[in-house]
This record gives sequence, structure tokens and C-alpha cells, in this order.
Amino acid sequence: MAIVLGAANLSEAEQLGLHHRDLFGPSASDSTTCRTLAGLDDTVLALVAQARRKVRRHVWSLLHLRPGGFPWLSVAGRRLKGWIVVDMNATIITAASKKERAAATFNGSFGFHPLGAWCANTSECLGMELREGKPGANAVADRLRVPAAALRQIPHSSQAKLLVRVDGAGAAHGLLERLSALNTKRRTVRFSVGWKITDEDEEAIAKLPEKAWETSLAQDGTLQEGCMSFLGLWQPLRTA
Repeated sequence: MAIVLGAANLSEAEQLGLHHRDLFGPSASDSTTCRTLAGLDDTVLALVAQARRKVRRHVWSLLHLRPGGFPWLSVAGRRLKGWIVVDMNATIITAASKKERAAATFNGSFGFHPLGAWCANTSECLGMELREGKPGANAVADRLRVPAAALRQIPHSSQAKLLVRVDGAGAAHGLLERLSALNTKRRTVRFSVGWKITDEDEEAIAKLPEKAWETSLAQDGTLQEGCMSFLGLWQPLRTA
């Protein structure tokens, strides 16, 4: 409960326990909390994920029944009704000392490099890979496990249309092939990834005719003067 409410360390968890001691009783000691966290093996984590999935299914059903309905996203001014949007990103968390599993990161810093997946519709964390600092930005094995864990957290009734958005670290054949393979007769999966522009890309882009471009749109649908987007990039989502 402390983690869900935003506690990031033992002191904050202890303060939460003290605040609600009339409900929970005496606050657990630091050593007890550490033993509890150390006991979270694969079996326990699977049970936690199962409980999260069950609660999420109930909460999402209530969201659909509220006056405003389920919080569908708007991208470039278009409301993506029926689409569940999953954002994946890896974030470097620096450490000032040699904490457990802290290591040198790919960009020269020191700390951790967790990889997570969030539901953009509800701002919920669907999956998280807690990693030491060594993994590169596009470690494919990790980027296969995280979307799989995120998909298991999405209620089956909401899996008909999925849009997965990843930054440049998602430009890996293994990840894109796995996302493409998720398409079935009952489920449509689309993805948006970035990549580092190379000289070859620049040459290919220069060969595109002027009619292949249009002024880019901001998240709210307004025009971004001076920014252009390739029409073909949006075609799959428009026709889905």
C-alpha cells in the first residue's frame, strides 16, 4: 500500500504506517520491511500481478460506467476511441554510492536503468523491469518481457485495439516482430517507434516528393509550423 501511495523509501513507508496506526496497528520495523521485500520471489510476484490484474479489471469496468466514460486518448487532435495506448521507456536513475545492483550505465553515468510500460489512458504502470545500470537502451530481451507483462495486465475486454509507443530504443527488429505477431483476428496492434537518423536515412528522406509531407500536428491537433511529417507514417492507424 505504501508503494501504491507513492512511498519511495523505508522512512516514507514508516510514516504512512504511523499515520494509519489506528487501522494497521504498530508500524513494522525496518528489518521486517526489508525481509518482506527480500521475500518477493517469482512465485509471490506472480500472485501480486494476479491481484493487480483482478483489481484493474474491476476498476476499468467502473471507468466505462462513469459519465465521462473511459479516458480515451487524443493524438494529433483525433480521439482514439477504443484504443489502449501503452508507452514504454527506459529511465536512468543515478546513484551517488555503490548501492545494490548499481552499475555503470551506457551513457557514462552510474546507477540503475529500469524499463517500464505505462497505460497512457489511465497513467497506470503495467509492467516494470528493475535493472542494474549495465543494460543498453535497446536490450531486446528486456523489451520483450516488459510488453508481455503489460499485456497480461490489460483486461481481455480492452485488448481489441492496442497502440504501443516507444522512443528510439524501441527500434529493434526483435521487439517490432513480436508486436506485429500480437495481431490476431480479434486484436489489432499498432506501434510507433523512433530511431537515430543516419546518413542513409537523410539521403532516402531527401528523395521523397514534396507531396509526401504535410505540416505536423501537436498533441491537441493544432498545426506545428516549421515541422513536417511523412503522410505514410499515419496511414496504418488511420485505416485501422
